[in-house]
Amino acid sequence: MPRGVAADFQVGLAQTEADVQAAQRLRYDVFVRELGGGGPMVDHAAGLERDRFDPYFDHLLLTDRRSGKLAGVYRVMRSDMAARAGGFYSAAEYNLAPLVQSGRKLLELGRSCLDPAYRGGTAMHHLWAALAGYVAEHEIEVLFGVASFHGTDTAALAEPLSLLHHRHLAPPELRVRARDYAPMDLIPEPELDRRKAMLAVPSLIKAYLRLGGTVGEGAYIDWAFNTTDVCLILDTKQMSARQMRFYNGSAA
Repeated sequence: MPRGVAADFQVGLAQTEADVQAAQRLRYDVFVRELGGGGPMVDHAAGLERDRFDPYFDHLLLTDRRSGKLAGVYRVMRSDMAARAGGFYSAAEYNLAPLVQSGRKLLELGRSCLDPAYRGGTAMHHLWAALAGYVAEHEIEVLFGVASFHGTDTAALAEPLSLLHHRHLAPPELRVRARDYAPMDLIPEPELDRRKAMLAVPSLIKAYLRLGGTVGEGAYIDWAFNTTDVCLILDTKQMSARQMRFYNGSAA
């Protein structure tokens, strides 16, 4: 993928093991130190958050050109890469049969995070613009991946989970289902304060909802990462022109 430069950021694919380790180091800072996650392959001595799938993913790296600091990362996996890996990462949490059997070109997204110094600005838009270029280059039709709420108490997350279930459930032909099923329809829709519920939805999930993203059926409790996961699904064919401009990092 050609490297893209915008403003003071540069986005490119990891080319070396050192590049991948830089991504894993930022992931450790965010997912382990900040959010309390873990996992069997986490290297606490070296400060690396990693798993067995990392060698099969492409890793998008967002770098601050002024300082050379790694500002954000995203990892992506096409169907051909998943075949070499023995399956998609999300398959451990969700039955992906509706997606895999759809015959459409798939891209799994994961491990998205920003250094705290770059949150709330334009950094994520630069990552999305690079992702849009990757999607176009590989003619991807459906993007998907697990996204997380912090914590494992679904009762505390009842409002946002119920909102996602009632208002943003994926169409039946793309609707994956959690393997270790945790219900999301915890509050009847008429009783929901939709504004309050949406405020409790993490910003990354809200961003994909604005793009027309939907969610699978049921949540999955990831005890190792201390999160409650939902499966986001984005059908690029259903995106409007306005949504596509936003996705490409342009003003709507």
